[in-house]
Order: sequence, then structure tokens, then C-alpha cells
Amino acid sequence: MGKQIFITPIFLLYGLLITGQNKTKAKDSIVALDEVELISVIKKKIETDMKMAVSVDEFLASSDKISFIKRGAYAWEPLLNNMSSERATITIDGMHVFGACTDKMDPISSYVESNNLTAIDIASGQEGNMHGATVAGSIDLKRKSTPFSVTKQWKGAYQTGFEVNNKQFFNLGNLSYASEKFVADASLAYRKAENYSDGNSDEVEHSQFKKLNASLGLAYKTSDLSSVKVEAIYDEAKDVGYPALPMDLWLSRALITSATYKQLFEEGLFQALDTKVYFNAIEHYMDDTTRPENLVHMDMPGWSTTYGLLSNAHLKKKSFSSEIQLNAYNNYSIAEMRMYPQDRSERSMFAYSWPGVTTTFAGLSMNNTWKISDRSLLSFGGALGVNYNHSKYVEFNWIFHPGTPQEKTRILPSLHAGYQLNLKRFNFNIGGGYGHRAPSVSEGYGYYIYNSFDRYDYIGNPDLDNEISYEVNASAGYTIDRFSLNANVNYFYIDNYIIGRILSLGSPMNYQSIGVKGYTSLDYATLFNFSLNGSYSILDNLHWNGTLTYARGKDNNDNNLPFIRPLSYQTGLHFQYNKLSLQSSLNGDLEQINYSPEYGEDQTPSYTIWNVSADYSFRIKNYKTVIQVGAENVLNEYYSTYADWGNIPRMGRNIFTALKFNF
Repeated sequence: MGKQIFITPIFLLYGLLITGQNKTKAKDSIVALDEVELISVIKKKIETDMKMAVSVDEFLASSDKISFIKRGAYAWEPLLNNMSSERATITIDGMHVFGACTDKMDPISSYVESNNLTAIDIASGQEGNMHGATVAGSIDLKRKSTPFSVTKQWKGAYQTGFEVNNKQFFNLGNLSYASEKFVADASLAYRKAENYSDGNSDEVEHSQFKKLNASLGLAYKTSDLSSVKVEAIYDEAKDVGYPALPMDLWLSRALITSATYKQLFEEGLFQALDTKVYFNAIEHYMDDTTRPENLVHMDMPGWSTTYGLLSNAHLKKKSFSSEIQLNAYNNYSIAEMRMYPQDRSERSMFAYSWPGVTTTFAGLSMNNTWKISDRSLLSFGGALGVNYNHSKYVEFNWIFHPGTPQEKTRILPSLHAGYQLNLKRFNFNIGGGYGHRAPSVSEGYGYYIYNSFDRYDYIGNPDLDNEISYEVNASAGYTIDRFSLNANVNYFYIDNYIIGRILSLGSPMNYQSIGVKGYTSLDYATLFNFSLNGSYSILDNLHWNGTLTYARGKDNNDNNLPFIRPLSYQTGLHFQYNKLSLQSSLNGDLEQINYSPEYGEDQTPSYTIWNVSADYSFRIKNYKTVIQVGAENVLNEYYSTYADWGNIPRMGRNIFTALKFNF
């Protein structure tokens, strides 16, 4: 799917952080070494040099295009190109999975684990339209898929470890079997953590979590050039605390299933055809039974069910190649809000915060590449989608928007183009895009969704116009034997930018709220992103890399947009001697001075975090084994970032250990 380019890290001031980070111009691809694919790609483990047993969130954070809103230690909300998750398309193997939490406490990345993924494709802006209408781009989480083998093979890995600060214990296991006709992949992961402590050694209450994840994939070769595969993921989280929210999660469950038929072609225009049908169901139960200080008790359960079809064709003729994808799904999302008096046996209020919203989408996308010469490449494509919404309990929408139709159909077009030029040690890229996106379920139909960041209840508006994005992007790189430097920049001009504004009518429903906001469209907003990445091999066994990022977002009144990352840096050194590997890194943000008080933000100070780790590889009989010991936030700094909900402090010093067997 498109070109997958190894990300080149960067040079920075006096040796700052980033270990094991890969970057690309418009599309990042992070792939595991033990995965064999039909198309030759550059591969990287789903782990960083600094830490083997990373979560999916920690690994995504190694891309300079992704930052996170954090409401606790679990299920961070990814921001692509400094835009909220509504503006990005996040999929698992191209499958659309929609969270069931109105507070966005279950992003799609929370329903997979690092040991059942083999790659993460990050496409920026309209280059991400293959998976549906988007503004920010797309993140596709690719599952492990063992290839067929002429000889019977068993492979596996087991990883365990402990983190001292929050007493997190984890076990991650993988097992695969491959033969000429049959392949099986299985994984199991379990994590359990208690409350963590901040840099002042104070316990951050309600930051614990438990997570179980299991996956299974079975493939059968129906002919020399075709195969069928069935896959399933089961994920369950319990007793998850959110210190930045007034309530916690007592249970979240997801079942994600699919069946795929793949056909390869030896001759002709068609190279491959891949068709998948899928089903997933999510249930998510927020409640405040662990918060006796709340004057009014509340439950917020939510459910999301999705059926989908994905059909992808690869075509190639001489120097021209094309990818065409049909993407269709039907999602039903419903969420409830129940308030109780002190006597929990009685219920004082009931409402649908998502009033039974059906979303049906069908879209056709195309990406094309034309190799003009050995030095230049032209890429272009587009998509056309139809988005249909139906609100089952439309009377909740009529309270604030009388007479609004129960149904809404939107046309979502997009276009993009780019040109790449390679001149010996230099490479240049320039491109642009245009696209629409429909309002999300919350933006269009949400009813009294409490936002604890700015302490307002939010109301959706079914009559919002499509957001319309215009973007330009460019990059330039320089590479010699030991040194590489790459700069990336993009600029978005977004018409009808959707954001919450204070309503003059209505009173808050949550006793903690200070008012009511309604989703509305600004005339426009602008967003600028810049990154500089570099690497240098000081010696054959000593390597440095780092990154520097900057972003700026403004609305049509020249006010700051919320959750825009300040100038940030990462840099690190990696030393390898025989079987011993040592890593040291620094990362931090500068002071957040371009904050947005209108949306609940305040000024956050600068910080710098120092991390170290060491790992040693050896063999126990025929088993390749790696042991790792390290420390995050070595100096135990107390800090909170611009994206920490309610200024909750981050984790203080954390010593971690890990042991991994491969067989």
C-alpha cells in the first residue's frame, strides 16, 4: 500500500533524545523484522531501543507526527498532525472500529497490543484517504501475519517484565505455525498496574489499570496464488482509573473479527486482489462508584457495533502502479447517561448522550504512482465517499435544534498529489491535498457530553457543514555515509472548522459543569507543522539521532487552537558492543506560551526528561534471549505537559526490567 519509507531521525543541539525512531515525509511505516511480505519493505520492531515492552501508545509516540492527550496512564488519545482524533482515520488492517466512550477513553489503539502488531502505517493529510474521509491523515495498525512455508515451522516469543513506579507486571506471548498450506498466529498479553507516583513521590490516585488481549489468525492456501484467512481479537480492560476525570472505567470489552480472501496474479495488469468482510463490537462502562466524594453518582455505558467490507486491488503496468480500494461500513453507536441520588437503588435521571446514531459510509479511493525516471516520481489520487447518518432518538437533538431532520447524507470528496525528486545525496518532495470530512457522532449528535478539561457540557449539531481541508506539504533531505538530515513541513487551511462555543440557552446537567457549549463551525482555522530529523554514526558502534518539532494553530480570529504542541525535542545515543547495548536519551517540551484559555488551557512550563537503559543478548540452549534494565525520568522531575488533561502530573522516576525469549 503505497511506498513505505524508513523514517530518518535527526540532529539537535547538544545530544538530545529519541531512540529507535523512524520518520517519513508523508507516510511513516514501522514494521517488525520477522514479518515477510510480498512487497519488499524496510522493517523495524514494534519496540524502541530504549524500551522493549512498549505499549502501542508509547510506540506511536516515536513518530514526530503523533502526540497524545492523556487522561491517565491508559488509553491515550492520539493526535495526528496536532489534530483531534475526530479528524484522523484510525483502522486495524483497514477495518473501521469505533470506540464506545463519549469521553474518548477508548481510542482504537487501546484494543490491540504491541505483540499482535507487525506494522503501523501513518499517512499524513489526504494521503490517508484510502481508509475513508479524513483531514489529519490515517493510522493503520497492521496485525502479524506469518507467511506460508515449504517446511513446517514453529516460532514464538515470550516477554515478561516489571516496572517499579506503578508496580506494573506484564506478560506478552506469541506463537505461530506455518506449513505449505496452513498458517496459525496466536498472541496473548496481560498487563496489571497500580497507581503511579509523580516526581514529588506523591501517589496519583485512580491511575491503575488491568488489560487482557488475545488474538488468533488462521490462514489456508486455496491454490498457489490464493488464500483465505479468518482472524479475531478479544480485548478486555477492567478497573481502569482516570485521575483527570470524575469517573473511572469498570469494564471495557471488544471483539474484532474478519475473514479475508487474497488472490495474486502472475501476469497482466492486476497484481493482487484482497477482499475482507469484518464485524466488531465494543462495550464500555464508565462509572464513579470509586469516587465517594461525588455528590451525584453517574453511570455512562456505551456500545458500538460495526459491519464492514474492504476490497483492495493492486495494478501495475511498466512504470505506473495503482491501488484502488472500496471501503464500506455500517456503525451503530449508542451511549447512556444515568444519574442516581445517594441511594443507588433509585435513578433520578436518564438520557442518551449518543441517541442511537447509525453511520453508513461507502467510498472508493485510488492512489497512483508514476515513476517518471530513476530520479523522479509523481503520486496522485483521490476518493469519493457518501456518509449517511440516522438518529434513532431524534427528540434529544430537537431540544437544541428544533425540526432538524432525522437523517443526513453528505458527499465527501478528496484529492491529493505529490512530486518526489532525488539528486544524488539530496531528496525533495512537494505536494498538496483537498478533502472533506463529516462531523463525528459526538459533534453531530452528542447530548450533554461533559468535558472535564474546560468543565462544560457539550451539545452536538446535526446541521454542521462538512469540514473542508486545503493542505500543502514539502520535505527536503540530505544523506551521506554517516549523516542524514531531513526537514518536513505541512500547512492546513480548514474551512468550517468544528469546535465548541458557549451556548446562551440551556443549563448544565452535570453538577460539576460551569455551562453548556455547542459544537459550531468557525469560518476557518490554520495549522502549521514542522519537524527536523537527523542521525549521525559517530563510530561504527556509536550512533546519535534526534528530532525537533514545532506546531502553530490559530482560528479565524487569530486565537490559539487548543492542544497544539509547543517546540519539542528528542535526542539520544545508542552504543553497541558485541551483545551489550546501551542507550541514553533526553526529551522535552519548551514552555507552552501559545495556549488557549477559551478552551480551558493554561500555561505549562518547560521540562526535560532523561532516560537510560541497557540490554544484553545471549542464548539459553537454542533460545535467543534478551534481558533489559532501564530507568525513565531518571532525575525524578515533576512535570505536566500541555496535553495532560487537567494538568495531571506525569510519572516520576520509573525503573523497568524486561526479559524476552525467541524460539
